[in-house]
Amino acid sequence: MSKRIIQVEEKVSPSLLIPLSVQHTFAMFGASVLVPIIFNIDPGIVLLMNGIGTLLFILVGKGKAPAYLGSSFAFLGPASTIIASQGFQYAQGAFVTTGLLGCLLAFIIYKFGTDWIDIVLPPAAMGAVVALIGFELAGTTIAGGAIGANIMTDTRTIESVIIFLVTLSTAVIGSVAFKGFFATIPILTAIIVGYITAFFFGMVDTSNLMANGFFTIPHFSAPKFSLDASLAMLPVLLVITSEHISHQVVTSNIIGRDLLKDPGLHRTIFADDFSTALSGMVGGVPTTTYGENIGVMAITGVYSVQVIAGAAIISILMAFVGPLAALIKTIPGDVIGGVTFLLYGMIGTSGIRLLVDSKVDYSKSSNLILTSVVFVAGLSGLSIKLGQIELKGMVLASVVACVISLIFYGLKKAKLISE
Repeated sequence: MSKRIIQVEEKVSPSLLIPLSVQHTFAMFGASVLVPIIFNIDPGIVLLMNGIGTLLFILVGKGKAPAYLGSSFAFLGPASTIIASQGFQYAQGAFVTTGLLGCLLAFIIYKFGTDWIDIVLPPAAMGAVVALIGFELAGTTIAGGAIGANIMTDTRTIESVIIFLVTLSTAVIGSVAFKGFFATIPILTAIIVGYITAFFFGMVDTSNLMANGFFTIPHFSAPKFSLDASLAMLPVLLVITSEHISHQVVTSNIIGRDLLKDPGLHRTIFADDFSTALSGMVGGVPTTTYGENIGVMAITGVYSVQVIAGAAIISILMAFVGPLAALIKTIPGDVIGGVTFLLYGMIGTSGIRLLVDSKVDYSKSSNLILTSVVFVAGLSGLSIKLGQIELKGMVLASVVACVISLIFYGLKKAKLISE
């Protein structure tokens, strides 16, 4: 018997809401706080704006688009350059400018529709790009962790391998074998089991839980604006737009509803970019829909926006309750790695499923070439620098997909190649 699906608009009881929401919080936390750590700013303000941005996304999307907004990695390259030369406040200004331009793009999409997506990113390209969202992240699940070290000479590494495998095994077995209540929280269960295992091995440090006091106040700061910073950040708009469309497509594929039509791509892009602008206004970092949380939905069959909203509220609370954030920070990387090992794979598989469901005909050379080149562009390690912007991985693959798709479309219109 297949697991019960909890659809987007469904409500759940408080006893179920809390663990389901915590599950999403765990999924996003590691990656989301990494961005402010890289920028050397307060993670509290980022957690606050992630939560607010998520609630805003749900509101603008009329409660029809389940998505958690976490810290965006797409801005890292140009933002780091701006911070080094002008300071973080000027990067904030560039975040605001890029977010507002994204809102303008949402208005253009509202006026002209989404038919252009099938031209710029046809299924043969879109499926490959979506798959790359998961495949590109695959290496981060073991980078610097258990599997990458020499387990024959390092006893700590042997413990890490055990924690990693225990967490992964619990997530895998739980996803297919758990029944009833536990069938909805296999990821949370895996994290708890992994955490207990790590605690048993003495790899959990809880000595700093109260180091910053019970209540904390996020650090707010105002943006500063410069034309140079805004122009340096501008190309990221193409990247985040492609990423957003890909995330909406894979989420649509998972929940069985076309989010590009209802609530509409213009609504979700507006919410995503307005959240980025709002975050930049108060000292936070850009936001984006999160692949980790999409993976949780794919595994659990729980799509309820009420649950996503619960995770957003927990994120907001963590910005003010010091021990709550500190407790999650004690989760070892090998536990998170064991969970994301499965989550990222599920996202990649969703892209392949999109190719299958779209019935992409690979007897046509154009489709075969599109998917092939996109995969290689994303996975080969190739990078291209355009000024301060570095295109690589899924970002480069998205750009390549758009360019080749437009070339093929032009050739078809000129009747130089067959449909």
